[in-house]
Order: sequence, then C-alpha cells, then structure tokens
Amino acid sequence: MSEEKPESSGNEPRGPKPRKISPARIGVYAFLIISAIFFTLPLWVMLMTSLKTMPEIRMGYLFNWPQEISFDAWVKAWDTACTGRDCNGLKPGFWNSVKITVPSTILSIVIAAINGYALSFWRFKGSNFFFGLLLFGAFVPYQVVIYPLIIAFREIGIFATLPGIIILHSIFGMPILTLLFRNFFGSLPMDLFKAARIDGAGFWQIFFWIMLPMSVPISIVAVILQVTGIWNDFLFGSVFAGRANMPMTVQLNNIVTTTTGIREYNVNMAATILSAAVPLVVYFVSGKWFVRGIAAGAVKG
Repeated sequence: MSEEKPESSGNEPRGPKPRKISPARIGVYAFLIISAIFFTLPLWVMLMTSLKTMPEIRMGYLFNWPQEISFDAWVKAWDTACTGRDCNGLKPGFWNSVKITVPSTILSIVIAAINGYALSFWRFKGSNFFFGLLLFGAFVPYQVVIYPLIIAFREIGIFATLPGIIILHSIFGMPILTLLFRNFFGSLPMDLFKAARIDGAGFWQIFFWIMLPMSVPISIVAVILQVTGIWNDFLFGSVFAGRANMPMTVQLNNIVTTTTGIREYNVNMAATILSAAVPLVVYFVSGKWFVRGIAAGAVKG
C-alpha cells in the first residue's frame, strides 16, 4: 500500500525556491561589503594612529598594525592634553557635555511628548497653525538666530551659563521631536482615547497612564536624536556655554587646532574617538529600537 501524503494546511509557501546564490545577491553583498569598508576605514586609521608612538607615525604606513601598542596617547588625551591654557585633557569637557546633554534631552523629550499628545488628541482652535509654526522653527538656520539669541540671553542674565545652553538645546530640539511624537500618537487608535475619556480620565491621567507607556519606541528614537545632536554640537557650545561649561567638542577643537609645540597626531586621534564614544555607544545599544520607533509612526493604524 502506498503511503498517503498529509493534507496541505494551505499556509505552506508555494512557487520555486530561491537559489542560494544569484547574481543579484552577490551584487547586494558586494555593495554592503564595500560600503562597510568605506565607512570603517577612517575609524581604523584613527584607532591605529592613536595606538602608535610619534616616531612610528612619522614613518607612514597609516593602515598597518602598531609595532608596539601604546595607550599613552589615550591617557594624555583624557587627562593632560592642553585645551588652550588649561592642560586637564578632555575630562572636564566630558562632564560638561554630560551636564548639558542629560537635562536638555529629558526636558525637550518631555515637552515634545506633551505637545505631540495635545496636537493629536486635544486639538484646539488654531492647532494646525501652531504646529506649522513650530515646524517652521526646525528649518531656520542656526546661524541666523545666533546674534538675536545672544542679546536676548544677555538681557535675561543666562548668557554663557549652564541653564542657558540647556534651554537653548531644549528649544531647538522640540520641533522635530514634536513631529515624531505627533505622528506616533496619531497612529494610535482613537477608540483608546475615547474609552479613557468615558471612564473619566483627564488630560494628564491619559498621558501618564496610557500614552506615555505606549510611546517607549518613539521615546528611544527621540533620545538617540537628541543625545547625538547635543553631544556633537559645536556651534552653540562655543558661543553660549561659556568658558566654565565648554562641552567636549569645543575642547577637542582646542586640542586639534593648537599651534604651539609638536602636533601629536596620536593624541588628536585618541581625543576624537573619545569625543565620539558616547553617540556610538548609544547607537550600538539601541540601534534596533531606532528603526522600530521610526516605523511605529510611519503608517496610521
């Protein structure tokens, strides 16, 4: 007797199986490999240069592995490199960047989340005009408003202070973050909001108990954008932070562009990697959430 074949469930894939190796797949992998090499090659040169001594750097051979690995450049970049007249390395700038980035990120995200929530579920008369005006601020070049902001901050007494630079980053981060949160909240079912209203929940109760816990993916996107933008900022840091609050990028510029003594390329490369370490760590840790959060508000459900 011949064995009976099991009945098909109807969910099995049909059609010819794709070949494991095809010209299109080879082309895709070749493109990805070339792109990866193109973007990682500068990082490799920076890393190798930072681990070499100055006599070995003068010999050339940028891509070669160090003959003798030395971390002296990293120690000097962090602790004793001169940033102008001070020779305390990047350490003070790191803590200044932390003091600027953390409160600015939290403040801008909280305000943008409230704005996006209000513009999605509690629309008031003129809300579309207000939203358009807010977005307009995202496209104004920073250089255009620097001088008026200097005068305004001077008049209210917060120019070249830590609160001043925090407020500045929070204000300039709100337009794009408000757009992200508005699109995300707009993709949520309106019935969820109506059910909470029927149960007697008010503005803040719905926000804190329903909307905020559901907005974790887009909040992570906002954190990545703000941390990267604020940490890498040079223009606002050099103008509005003041000498006592100079961020890491400003001190890095002072190390690299120094015109006295010997130009130590290994120290410069180590200082550059140290300055970029925090955004790189943030991306590596939460990169998958970035794509998920962006896609969450892309299509209205």
